[in-house]
Amino acid sequence: MSRVADSNVFDAMSQLFSIPESIEKFMIHSRSNEANENKGVGAIPADILDTSKEYIFYMDVPGLSKTDIQVTVEDESTLVIKSGGKRKREDGEEEGCKYIRLERRAQQKLMRKFRLPENANVSAISAKCENGVLTVVVEKLPPPPKPKKVEVTVS
Repeated sequence: MSRVADSNVFDAMSQLFSIPESIEKFMIHSRSNEANENKGVGAIPADILDTSKEYIFYMDVPGLSKTDIQVTVEDESTLVIKSGGKRKREDGEEEGCKYIRLERRAQQKLMRKFRLPENANVSAISAKCENGVLTVVVEKLPPPPKPKKVEVTVS
């Protein structure tokens, strides 16, 4: 194998193994107390997009409206999304109507917590729920100014 091929393989492997580190910064690991405390609570699947100006969280919440979902920030750095999970069943219009088959499960309580990075602006978070998708946008803080270089003459 040539040096160029070795370098490309090394670069590809280092990028592959750095992916969990970038994802890991958002994850909150369950502790045994939290697991026992939150029995019967499902996790909301999420996609997280990291752009130059913001973090965007996309979560599927079928059957839920915006009034069913709460988005909060705990401890100044933990984004919490939860829902009471009450899906309404359609009632028949005539008396004596009843369901003969129920395949769609009633929504369970949902909750998901994300640890926000230091550059997340927790006072600039917006959320919208459209067509069964919850989108939460967390703006990034501007990067700190670079320190100025001052030359000092030595006498």
